Amino acid sequence: MNTLLIYGAAGYTGGMAAEHAASAGLNLVLAGREKDRPRLEALAGRLGAGVRLFSIEDSDAVMAGLNGVSVLLNAAGPFANTAEPLMSAAIRAGGHYLDFSAELDTYREALALDGKAREARVMLLPGGGGSVAMLGSLAGHAIARVQNARKISIALQVTGAMSRGSAISASQIAPETLHLVNGELVTRSPEEVREFDFGGGPQSSFPVTLPDLVTIHHATGVVQIETFVCITAGAFPTREAKDLPVGPSFEEREACRYQASVEVTGVDGIVVRSMLDTVNGYTFTAIAAAEAARRVLGGEVQPGFQTPAGLFGNGFAETIADTRIIDL
Repeated sequence: MNTLLIYGAAGYTGGMAAEHAASAGLNLVLAGREKDRPRLEALAGRLGAGVRLFSIEDSDAVMAGLNGVSVLLNAAGPFANTAEPLMSAAIRAGGHYLDFSAELDTYREALALDGKAREARVMLLPGGGGSVAMLGSLAGHAIARVQNARKISIALQVTGAMSRGSAISASQIAPETLHLVNGELVTRSPEEVREFDFGGGPQSSFPVTLPDLVTIHHATGVVQIETFVCITAGAFPTREAKDLPVGPSFEEREACRYQASVEVTGVDGIVVRSMLDTVNGYTFTAIAAAEAARRVLGGEVQPGFQTPAGLFGNGFAETIADTRIIDL
C-alpha cells in the first residue's frame, strides 16, 4: 500500500493539491461523488491518476473506495459534513487521514477518535495544509525563544478573495468566539480587538475561534492561547457563497501573500514576537497538503491525533514554497 487518495479532488483546492501530488510522483487516485465524474476523469487523465466514485453517506462504498489506500487526503469541505465519517472509515480501513480543515469541530472529532486510531495504528492529521500548518510552525518557533511559555496570542492576516468552498464552510461555523484559558475553551467577547504587526506596522485584528486553539495546545502544552484574524479589504465576500467564483485566479493568488504574527509571553514576563510571511493561503494549502501526504507515505507517521508542527517539526511551514519566519 503506497497510494494517496484525494477525496474532493474536483474542488478548487483539492484539484491544486492533486497537481502538486502528481508533480511529486505520488501514486495517486482522485475520488469524489458521481456528479463529479467529468471533472475527476479529465483531471485524472491529465495527471495519470486513477478515479474512484463514492458517496460518504454509503459506508460500504467508502470502505470499498479506500481499499488499498495508505493515505487519504480529505479535500471535501465543509469538513463538518465529511471529516468524521472519513476519519472513521480511515481507521477501519487502516489508512492514515489528512485534511486541511479550518473548522474547530474537525479537531474535536479527531481528538475523540484518538484512542481508536491508536489502537488501529492509524494517524489522524487534520490541518496538514492551510493555516494550522502555518500558525503551528510560527508558534513553535516563537515558543523556543522564551523560557516556559505561559501565553500565546497569534493572528492570521487574510488577503485576497475567498474561494466558494471556503465561504460556504465559513458560513457554517458557529459564531461563538472562544479562547483557551487554563487549558479549557471558554467564550470571550468578539469586540476585544487588538493590534498585531504583520511586517508593516500594527494592524487591528479581531478575535475568532480558530482550530489552532486545539492544535497549538496539543503540540506545545501551553494553556493560555488566543487567536485573531486581520482581514484586508476585499477578502470577505459580499455576495452569497453560491454566487462566488470557484476560487481566485493564479494572478490573484500571486498578488496576495499571507502573513501571520505571534506574541509569546514567558513565565518570567518576557515577551517575544515573530511573524510569518508566505505565499497566498490557497497556494500554501495545496502545496503543504501534498507535501504532508508525501512525507506520510514516506513513513513519517505517529498513530493517533497529530498536528503538522508536532509531527514534522516547527520548520515545516518554511519548507513550503516561499515561506519565512522573522523575529520582530
